[in-house]
Amino acid sequence: MTEEVQFCLEEAEESMNNAVMHLEKEFQKIRAGKASPQMLDGVIVDYYGAPTPIAQTANINTPDPRQIIVQPWDKSILGLIEKAILAANLGFNPTNEGEILRIIVPAITEERRKDLVKQAKAESEKSKVSIRNARRSANDFAKQLEKDGLPEDESKRLQDDIQKLTDKFIEKVDKLFDAKEKDIMTV
Repeated sequence: MTEEVQFCLEEAEESMNNAVMHLEKEFQKIRAGKASPQMLDGVIVDYYGAPTPIAQTANINTPDPRQIIVQPWDKSILGLIEKAILAANLGFNPTNEGEILRIIVPAITEERRKDLVKQAKAESEKSKVSIRNARRSANDFAKQLEKDGLPEDESKRLQDDIQKLTDKFIEKVDKLFDAKEKDIMTV
C-alpha cells in the first residue's frame, strides 16, 4: 500500500472519528433527567467583559441526581452567572443563595423525553452527514490518485476500504443513539 493510500485512509478515519467524538459531547448536553455538570457546558458568562465558559468561572457539582450547585470562585459575579444560565434557555431556574446558585433539575415529562429523543436523533444525523462528507472527500482523493497514476484496481480497493470505514462509523453512531434514546426514555 502506497503512502498516499495510507494517508487517505488515515485522514478519512480521523475525520469520521472526530464526528463521533463530537456526537458524544453533544449527547452529554442532552439531559436525561439526571443532573450533571455537563448540562451547563454551553453557558457563557460575561466575565469582566470577556465571554467565558461557566466552568472557568465556578465550581460545578451535583450533590444528588436532582440538583446542580454552582459555586463561583469570585462571589461578585454570582448575578452574572445566574443571568447567563437563564439566557442559555436550558429550562433551569437557578436559586441565588448568596454564596452559591442551586439549580433544581425538574423531572421531565413524557412529551419532553420525546423532544429530547428527536434532538438526539438530529445530532446523530448531523454526525452521519459529517461521516459521509469525510467519505466523499476520501473518495475524491482516491480518484485523484488514480488520475495521477494509481492502478485502477488499487483505487477500487481503496474506495471499498473507505466504504467499510464509513459503515463502521455509521454503525457506531447508531449504537450511540440507541443507548442515548434508551437513557432518555428510562424513567
